[in-house]
Amino acid sequence: MSEEAKPTNAELIDVSLMNPAVPEDEKRIKEAFEDRNWNEIKSADSWVVFKVMAEFVEGFDKLAKIGPCVSIFGSARTLSDNPHYKTAEDIAAKLVRHGYGVITGGGPGIMEAGNKGAREQGGKSVGLNIKLPFEQHSNIYIDPDKNINFDFFFVRKVMFVKYSQGFIVMPGGFGTLDEMFEAMTLIQTKKIGRFPIVLVGTSYWTGLLDWIKGTMLTEGNINPEDLKLISVVDTPDEAVKVIDNFYNKYMLKPNF
Repeated sequence: MSEEAKPTNAELIDVSLMNPAVPEDEKRIKEAFEDRNWNEIKSADSWVVFKVMAEFVEGFDKLAKIGPCVSIFGSARTLSDNPHYKTAEDIAAKLVRHGYGVITGGGPGIMEAGNKGAREQGGKSVGLNIKLPFEQHSNIYIDPDKNINFDFFFVRKVMFVKYSQGFIVMPGGFGTLDEMFEAMTLIQTKKIGRFPIVLVGTSYWTGLLDWIKGTMLTEGNINPEDLKLISVVDTPDEAVKVIDNFYNKYMLKPNF
């Protein structure tokens, strides 16, 4: 085949595999293969650097003095009549009564339930919202001075782990798993302290935990000690008790 007849990278893309409802997919894929000169790269990337810096500065400024907080992760798609919504709301309320503030991803679903439970108890209610083309919008239960919007997931995750003294993981999807495994990885690699990670909903998490034990551990990709990084519970009382017991062991209270 002659050089002229060879297909380009862009021509090799099977556009039939793309979701026709998301025309931006094709545009972004083609842009990834386009050559750019140095001036274009430098200009575009410089603006990204400044945007990232701005998000870090705003996050640090607003969260530096919030005090002890627990992050609640979970699905944005959970409706208010779902039992998981009520459970998350109750957990947040109990955390506030025990002296903690609550941090969520700031959106609907489980996040809204967490902020609602905290707000109704007069506690600190923090929302770290991410701008998405669908699904995500700030809920009404976030403290106005603690509602932060992010464009970059990685900046947002830094805020979660930097300012949380524990993590409650409710049933959720890819985003929830991403946040959970981020916290587990940072604790496992000793990049942050060994803060408690509590999975709520035995029936929901059993399949994943069985795979972790039966496959990851069996293959030697994690150590048995790593399994001790997480606790699995079913009720709000059990979830908050794990957090309290952890800090009682170190003779620390939420106002430390």
